[in-house]
Parts: sequence; structure tokens; C-alpha cells
Amino acid sequence: MTDETPVYVISVAAQLSGLHPQTLRQYERLGLVSPDRTAGRGRRYSARDIEQLRQVQALSQDEGINLAGIKHIIELQNQVAALQSRVVELQSALEGAAAAMQQREATVHASYRRDLVPYQEAEPTRATVARRPRRPGGPPSG
Repeated sequence: MTDETPVYVISVAAQLSGLHPQTLRQYERLGLVSPDRTAGRGRRYSARDIEQLRQVQALSQDEGINLAGIKHIIELQNQVAALQSRVVELQSALEGAAAAMQQREATVHASYRRDLVPYQEAEPTRATVARRPRRPGGPPSG
């Protein structure tokens, strides 16, 4: 059983949330909570639904937010949760792609021929040029 498992009938959900059953029906009509339905069309509320009902009550009574504003807040919270889930999914995919790339890179490096000696350019040396001494009065030697 999880927080998403619908187990509470409307009378129990009303009692747990501190609201009247008619208020729960109204909240459902407004889209503030969406309980599951049984085959006989009876409402079944989950622990998450009960928590959401409590949040609606707190926002309405404590913060003075109207029901349209509360609906917008809930929609935004659901959108944020979906986006956070997507970020986790994309991070996982990115990590997998990075690991695959590192594996391919390691395979390429392992395939290098080891019998070849890498070429290194020789460092330039200072060569000394010997010159003949100059003859007096004669052309310079070169």
C-alpha cells in the first residue's frame, strides 16, 4: 500500500481532513482533488488525497486564498513535481551517455598500436660556424 492507494470512503476522508463530505464533493467538482472511483461509482480517497484536502483547507482558511487560486497553486505544484521528475530522468540519461562515451573512448585508446614510437621533434641546437680570419687588405672571407 502506498500514499496513492485509494482506500478511504468519503465519510472517512471527510473526518480525516476535518471537512464536511459536501465540501469534498465540491472540491472534486472544482478539480481540487480527484479521488478514484469504485465500480459502483463510490469515491475512494488516498492518503495523498487527504493531505491535499488538508492543504486546500489551510490555504483557504489560514492564507485567505480563494478556491480558484488554490487550484492554480495545486496545478503549479503538480507541474513542478513533473518537471523535477523529468530532470532526474534526464540526469540519469546524461550520466548513462557520459559513461558510454568514456567506455568508447577507452576502447579507442586501447586500440592504439603500441609498436610505434611517437615522433618527437629534436630541440634546435646552436651550431657554431667557423670563419677564417680576414686577410689584411683583402676581401672578407666567407
